[in-house]
Amino acid sequence: MEKKIILLMGRKLGMTQLQEASGRLVAATAIEVEPCPIVCLRTEEENGYRAVQVAAQERKVTGLTAAEVGHCAHRQCKPHARLRELRVRDLEPYRAGEVFSLEDLSVGDLVDVAGTSKGHGFQGVMKRHGFAGGPASHGSMFHRRGGSYGQREEPGRIYPGRKMPGHMGVRRRTVQNLAVVRILPEQHLLFLRGSVAGANGGWVTVRSAKKGS
Repeated sequence: MEKKIILLMGRKLGMTQLQEASGRLVAATAIEVEPCPIVCLRTEEENGYRAVQVAAQERKVTGLTAAEVGHCAHRQCKPHARLRELRVRDLEPYRAGEVFSLEDLSVGDLVDVAGTSKGHGFQGVMKRHGFAGGPASHGSMFHRRGGSYGQREEPGRIYPGRKMPGHMGVRRRTVQNLAVVRILPEQHLLFLRGSVAGANGGWVTVRSAKKGS
């Protein structure tokens, strides 16, 4: 039987520092985690794949679309604003109606946290890709540009994937193997060692580490 995987959703509150038993201060990210019920199970026979659908942020029935109302009625669950699916190999450890919470984690566990990175608008190659740029002296005529992008007549185009100026940020980023430093179940607070992608107040997904032991 596959080891049970925990999937939680919550809001990133910001960063702080916590003191370990040895007296060392560590940087930690505080996440407000809500209880996340399992809404339904995706089976191979019905859906073509195996997954666990987890919900968070309970909402009112008013304002729901017909499809959302039908989904809640069919699954006999309350409406939620956020749904995530967790692909699994074995559905045996999971039950519809089961609730994931902070009680499923322990201090020292490793987790993977996925969030949406901050948006930085349209940026040049120096900020977006870390290019060194040209000389800063007068008369160089080459300061913060990316240099030569194309070729000559052959092939006469820019290869796909060339690092150029463009939109920066607002991408899904996952930080792996973050250790759980502290858990406060009464306040629904989870503290993880290190930083997490996203702005304060943004939603993140916390799951059991894929590569951690």
